[in-house]
Amino acid sequence: MRLKFKLILSLFALLLLANGTSLNAQTYGKNGMVVSDHYLASEVGVDILKKGGNAIDATVATAFALAVTHPEAGNIGGGGFIVLMKSDGEVTTFDFREKAPLAAGPEMFLDENGKIRDNSNHKGLLSVGVPGTVAGLFQAHQKYGKLPWKDLVQPAVDLAKNGFTMSWGLYNAAVRVSKMDASYDIMQNFFRGTNGEVVAPGELWKQPALGKTLEAIRDQGRDGFYKGAVAAEIERYMKANGGIITQEDLVKYEAVERAPLKTTFKDYEIFSMPPPSSGGVALIEMMNLMEAADIEKVEFNSTAYVHLVAEAMRRAFADRAEYLGDPDFNLDMPIDRLISKDFAKARFENLDLTKASKSDSSKFGQEYGGDHTTHFSVIDKDGNAISLTYTLENSYGAGMGSDKLGFIFNNEMGDFNPVPGITTSTGQIGTNPNLVAPEKRMLSSMTPTIVAKDGKPYLVIGSPGGRTIINTVFQTVLNVLAYDMRIDRAIEAMKIHHQWLPDQILYERNLLSPDTRKALEEMEHTLRPTTNIGVLMGITYDATLGVYLGASDSASEDGAARGY
Repeated sequence: MRLKFKLILSLFALLLLANGTSLNAQTYGKNGMVVSDHYLASEVGVDILKKGGNAIDATVATAFALAVTHPEAGNIGGGGFIVLMKSDGEVTTFDFREKAPLAAGPEMFLDENGKIRDNSNHKGLLSVGVPGTVAGLFQAHQKYGKLPWKDLVQPAVDLAKNGFTMSWGLYNAAVRVSKMDASYDIMQNFFRGTNGEVVAPGELWKQPALGKTLEAIRDQGRDGFYKGAVAAEIERYMKANGGIITQEDLVKYEAVERAPLKTTFKDYEIFSMPPPSSGGVALIEMMNLMEAADIEKVEFNSTAYVHLVAEAMRRAFADRAEYLGDPDFNLDMPIDRLISKDFAKARFENLDLTKASKSDSSKFGQEYGGDHTTHFSVIDKDGNAISLTYTLENSYGAGMGSDKLGFIFNNEMGDFNPVPGITTSTGQIGTNPNLVAPEKRMLSSMTPTIVAKDGKPYLVIGSPGGRTIINTVFQTVLNVLAYDMRIDRAIEAMKIHHQWLPDQILYERNLLSPDTRKALEEMEHTLRPTTNIGVLMGITYDATLGVYLGASDSASEDGAARGY
C-alpha cells in the first residue's frame, strides 16, 4: 500500500513540474531551479533560465534582484563567494570578499589603552570594507556567462525604479530600522515613500537612487561601480563622514578565481570555498571526522549525536582561529593537513565519547590531538550549478550610505581580529593570520557548497548566519548524505552550534528533549537555547524522477524556490 501511494505521489509531482509548483514544502523543476531569500529574485533567475541563460546568468540576475528586494543582506555594497560546478564536472570558485582599504592598519580600531574604540570595528564608516559584489559577478559572467550583461541587470533596475509590493515581513524590519539613531544615516528614509511614511504592506516600494546606480552598472559593467560617477560619490561620502575608502581603493579592487577545496563522503564528492572563507576548511574537517566516527550508526538528535557534532565543531573552529586568513597574506596555512582524512582520524581517536572537551586558547595546536548574510542556489537544464553566499555582515551592514547611490555599505571590517594578540573566552580572536592589513581580505564563515554524485551536482546548499553558517551547512550536508533526509526536512531539522569560544552549545529551543539536554550537561557541556540557527536555501537532484528539488528555509518570510 505504501509503495502504491509513493507511486501516485511521484506521478502527481510530475504533473506539477511545468509550473515549478511546491509539494510538501519542496518545489520541483525539470529544467532548472533557483532558491533565494526573496520570491521575486528567484522568479527573476528562473526567467533568465527560460530565456536560454545558464546558471551564471541566472546567478547574476538573482544577485542584483536581491540587492533590491532583500536589502538587509542582498547587496552591491558587500561581498561574497561563488562555487560553480560546470556541466562537465569541473569546479571553480570566485572570491569577491571585501578588502581592507589602503589606509587601514592592525590597530585602527583601538584607543590609547588598547581597547576597541566605541565598537568602531562594527559601527561607522571605518567598519566598511571595499565592496566586491559587482566585481565578482562581473568576472564570473565574463568568463562563463552566456546572455548579455545588460539583460541580467535590467530586471533589478526595473524592480528598483518601478517598485515591488511591500510584504509584511519586510515592513516589520522597515519600521524597526527606520527608528535607528541618526548615525545610521541612510536608514532614516530608506523605506519611506514620497509622503514621508514607511511604505505599508501592499503598497509599491520604489528605490530611484538605487535604480540609477544599477543603470550605471548595467551600462558600464564593473566600471559602472568602481570608476566614474558612482566611485566619485563613494569617495565624497566617505570623506564627508569619517570613512577612508577612496577611488584608488575602488579601482584597485579585483575579484579572484580560486581552486575549490574537496573531500569525499561515502559515494559523494564535496566541493566548498577555500580561504579567505574558513567555511570550506571547517566543513571538510568536520565531514571527515564524521566519517571516521561512522556517524550513520549514531541515532540522529541523540545525546551521542549532539556530543560528536559539537566536538567536531569545537575542533574545526579552534583550527579556524589559529591558522586561517587571507591566502594572499598567509602563504603557510596548513590547508592540506587540516582537510586530510588522516588528520580527521587522529582527531577522532583523541575524542572522549563520554565527556566534553574544554576550549582553551593557551593550548593552540595541542588541545585536541553575524550579522547578516544571504545565500541562494541555482542549477540549469544542462547541470551547471551555482552556490553563492554574499553579505553585508550585520543586518543592513553599517546602516550607512549615500542617498544619491541608494545602497547600504557593509561593516565587514568587524570580521578582522580587532586586537592583536588578544583572544578571550567570549569569542574575540587575536591571532595573526586575520589581523587588519591594507588590501587584505577579512576571514569569512560563508560556506557555499556543492555536493556531486557520479560527477553531477547532487546537492547545492548554503546559509547566512555569521559564524553559525559553517555549522548550519555542515549539519544539512550531513542530514542529506548520512541520514538520507529530503532537502526540505534536512533544512528544517534541529541544528546546534559550537564555535570553540565561547565554550557552549547553542541549540534551537524545543528541538532537544529534556533528557538529552540533561545528559549533555552531565557530560559537562554548557547549553544555551536560541530561536533559530541559519536560513538555508538548497537544491537536490532526484534521479528517480529526473528532477531538481528546491526548498527555502521557513525562517525566511519571503524566500522561495522556483523551478520550471
